[in-house]
Amino acid sequence: QVQLVESGGGLVQTGGSLRLSCAYTSTTYYMAWFRQAPGKEREGVAFIENYGPSTYADSVKGRFTISKDNAKKTLYLQMNSLKPEDTATYYCAADRIRWLFEARYKYWGQGTQVTVSS
Repeated sequence: QVQLVESGGGLVQTGGSLRLSCAYTSTTYYMAWFRQAPGKEREGVAFIENYGPSTYADSVKGRFTISKDNAKKTLYLQMNSLKPEDTATYYCAADRIRWLFEARYKYWGQGTQVTVSS
């Protein structure tokens, strides 16, 4: 069992930056960030191995960075050069199965809204 609590969303102008945080209660899970815009399916944007490299969706590669601090039990998503199309509710997800960008994770946070104005 793991609990996830996101924070850090908000309103930002095009080209701006935000850092999302996700506090978790267990360190032995694969973790990822997803987002969902109104009327669209939930999509994976960044994935991090337990103790290894990260993977990014093409739409965010070079602009977003996922990281994890197991001592603080916090997952981060640093988002730079934000675009209006990044507007969505962002969720962190965790599971013992390596789902990568499949939205089949067992545990999800409540979501945090990110709005990028043009």
